[in-house]
Amino acid sequence: MGESASAKASDDMSWGEVAQLGLRYGKIPLALLAVEALYWFITQPSDTLALIQITEAYIWNEVTQLMFGEGASTLSTHNGWMTRIDFYHEAFPGAFDSVGLYVSDECAGVHEMIFLSTLVLMTDGVTQREKFKAVAVMCGIVYVLNIVRLVAFYPIAVEGCLANPNQPECLNNMWNFHTFVYQWGFLIVLLMMWLVWFKYVGGASKAMRASQEEKEQWRIVLRKRWNQKHFALIGTMIAFFAIAWFWVNGNSTAMDAKSVIDFCAFSDLTTANCYEAQNTWDNAIQGAWSFAVLGLVIGTFGLYEIERKDAEGNWPLLASQDHTTEEIANKIKKEKPKVSWRNRSSSSEEE
Repeated sequence: MGESASAKASDDMSWGEVAQLGLRYGKIPLALLAVEALYWFITQPSDTLALIQITEAYIWNEVTQLMFGEGASTLSTHNGWMTRIDFYHEAFPGAFDSVGLYVSDECAGVHEMIFLSTLVLMTDGVTQREKFKAVAVMCGIVYVLNIVRLVAFYPIAVEGCLANPNQPECLNNMWNFHTFVYQWGFLIVLLMMWLVWFKYVGGASKAMRASQEEKEQWRIVLRKRWNQKHFALIGTMIAFFAIAWFWVNGNSTAMDAKSVIDFCAFSDLTTANCYEAQNTWDNAIQGAWSFAVLGLVIGTFGLYEIERKDAEGNWPLLASQDHTTEEIANKIKKEKPKVSWRNRSSSSEEE
């Protein structure tokens, strides 16, 4: 009984270990904020993830027809892409008894995949192989869950409109479901998936061991050795970021198009002028994004480097650190007392 209690106590983390673990995982919120900012910038143009949107719209339409009949939905174009789904039922409001929806880049599930992948990849103490396997499996699960969410729209809309037929308010249940899942539902599911995986791989104990000893054979770190080409890469990154910013904010045509888009959104207009302004703005954003991505890739090679352990399992040291180690070794040698063979012989005779 006493042994089990002591074993349990030894497994518990002290407050110091909890604080250390918290500091190690404090980088995750910062990484998530950076990913959110990057994703926002990526999806500024409409239909940024068009290929994924098209595949999901196709699967959505096929599954809806398979489950609820061939006349339940049709697939058509939205902004030139096959991403629009029209639901049909006699209880739906409007002259055509239909409800039109489309798969936007925000609805494609990629946002959730990136969020979850960041959580997994930023988890310390887990091997790279385990992380990549988990990312592949979890992204597949998120893709399937997103299809399930889309397919659920039709029965929810039909149920609401059967209770209150041919009234616009009968679609409120479907919109409320969409809003809840978009704002909170997926977030809860993603966090639960990560927590289950974290518990399954023993993340807490592995993170604590990782804080005491590095087991990875390679790591990506901020560059420690700098030369002219690295500073040139950083300078190029800054220049590309400046070009990306001026590509939109210094472009009077793009800014005028943005004003038209805001007016169309406020007035709920869908005129040809609104579509033209949207295309102009999208082209400007896409050009800025191209320069920004190039700058980010170039700057990454300048800011970071890959370190590998040597044959003895040690991480490489800076030249200054090598000199310091050598000086300490020489100092130890100098301070070590020297005993000649003659003195040792005489002392042994005296003994």
